[in-house]
Amino acid sequence: MSEESRGGGRRAAADRRPQKPAKRKALAIAAWSAVGVVLLGGAGLGWFYFKINGNLKTVDIDQALGADRPQNVNNGSMDILVLGSDSRAGANGEYGRDDGGSARSDTAMIVHLYEGHKKATVVSIPRDTIVNRPSCTTSNGKTDRGSSRSQFNESFTIGGAACAVKTVEKMSGIRMDHYIEVDFTGFKKIIDNLGGVEVTTTKPIKDDGSHLNLPAGTNRLNGEQALGLVRTRKSVGDGSDLGRIQLQQAFIKALIKQVKSIGIFDNPKRLLDLADTGTKALTTDKSLGDVKSLMGFAQSLQGIDAQNMHMITLPVAPDRYDPNRVAPLAKESKMVWDALLAEQSVPAEATANSAGDKGQAGDIVR
Repeated sequence: MSEESRGGGRRAAADRRPQKPAKRKALAIAAWSAVGVVLLGGAGLGWFYFKINGNLKTVDIDQALGADRPQNVNNGSMDILVLGSDSRAGANGEYGRDDGGSARSDTAMIVHLYEGHKKATVVSIPRDTIVNRPSCTTSNGKTDRGSSRSQFNESFTIGGAACAVKTVEKMSGIRMDHYIEVDFTGFKKIIDNLGGVEVTTTKPIKDDGSHLNLPAGTNRLNGEQALGLVRTRKSVGDGSDLGRIQLQQAFIKALIKQVKSIGIFDNPKRLLDLADTGTKALTTDKSLGDVKSLMGFAQSLQGIDAQNMHMITLPVAPDRYDPNRVAPLAKESKMVWDALLAEQSVPAEATANSAGDKGQAGDIVR
């Protein structure tokens, strides 16, 4: 059976959440902040509740994709596609030539929350992975026929969130219960409102492309520096997207530790600032498009710590036709998807031969 047709099984989101129920890296921050806003709203800050509600942008994935999706299965787990949006339009223009608002995404992660939501596996997909892109509806309402050899991030550029979700579902056989997108500028502001994030580097990092210049040792990164770190590519590892992914994964763990340690809910001003900034930075699927639903989703994430979050990169190797691109390792990738479908941990052998988990940059940031 092909990977595209393996769909067997996902579960209905509504069935799995006892309460109705975001990163690029800001997923948990925005969600946890929303929880506090809802609680405070009941104590006389209802006006702020409505303000935060109005910040959220949504995409109706269910309507866009219809029935052409893997089956829902009620088993208590949850899968979320998290994208980092980096259009160079508007405030993001300082990071490259203004593209007029064209959809771009250099960061893609599938977050699988196991039943009970006490642990998670995060699978990063390199942006230049060669995939079979399905037919999608473009932003102007036309139909793109798809391609048997397309770079992964082209799905988002061509058909936005719905096409990105459809591509992930076709390649994995896993239905995405939620979609969360975070943009450049919002990410910076979230980190600044959080008071920065502390990371330790084993060597200096200087990257002209991402405007980052960090000495070796412990550094508290502000928003601009944090964004530079997760965008750094050419100065780490072999200069490919694989090294950048490892930096991103290390930063996410540092970010989770920071959120857990500072007591956000004990500081009302910080909480409200984070909630306002975080929700402005987010685009979600329609079912998460209000603060009440986001609150329920946030509550389902609170039991997950950095130590019980397993982060891997989709098993890949250099593409046989284009050495500047990578292609999924068929057997190993299937092992990853099968493990998640079966609610099991991803076996070590799935990533043992992958170019994405060879320690190119993973030992630089701790």
